[in-house]
Amino acid sequence: MSDQEKTKRGPVRVVIAEDEAIVRLDLKEILVSAGYEVVGETGRGDDAVKLAAETKPDLAILDVKMPGMSGIQAAREMTRDAKVAVMVLTAFSQRELIEEARDAGVAAYLVKPFRRDELLSAVDNVLATCREEWAIDDEIETFGSDGTAAEDKIATRRLVEEAKGKLIATARMTEQDAFSFIQRTAMRTRTRMREIARQVIDGSLSP
Repeated sequence: MSDQEKTKRGPVRVVIAEDEAIVRLDLKEILVSAGYEVVGETGRGDDAVKLAAETKPDLAILDVKMPGMSGIQAAREMTRDAKVAVMVLTAFSQRELIEEARDAGVAAYLVKPFRRDELLSAVDNVLATCREEWAIDDEIETFGSDGTAAEDKIATRRLVEEAKGKLIATARMTEQDAFSFIQRTAMRTRTRMREIARQVIDGSLSP
């Protein structure tokens, strides 16, 4: 997590749910040492849902298999009415599990055992991806959609991704900085992000 990120938003708040105490301790130590704030930890899935409701975290890291409720069930409950990024931990990788997790609102998964740099990179990517998705959702809610909300979101995402790619290549921006430029410009000009993205793509707008 960059210093700029912490300055803009304050420490990212995290709930950890992992039934293996030693893994839970490792997760907490890695996250705290990297500047994240662990606001709750548990070894049960049902308790994780309660913790998320009470603490309103930015991120929940959930083991797939836990007493009380699976990580995927917990993710479905957490993301139903709140904007929380969810990453699940699993000891194995199965296509069916990945698809079920995605349908439950899980943004990413990480296979155990993991290294410190793998965890922090995954967390960074999950937070960035979810914030972009939420920003697009908020924009559609504000401006309305031309067709269905789902179609509008897909079209916006496609244009924004193309514009981000161009900004990364030509302006040497990071992916997060590229999205921030598009989002801030759209907010300042009261324009949809996809229109700003089009201007970036056709060269009429640059940082």
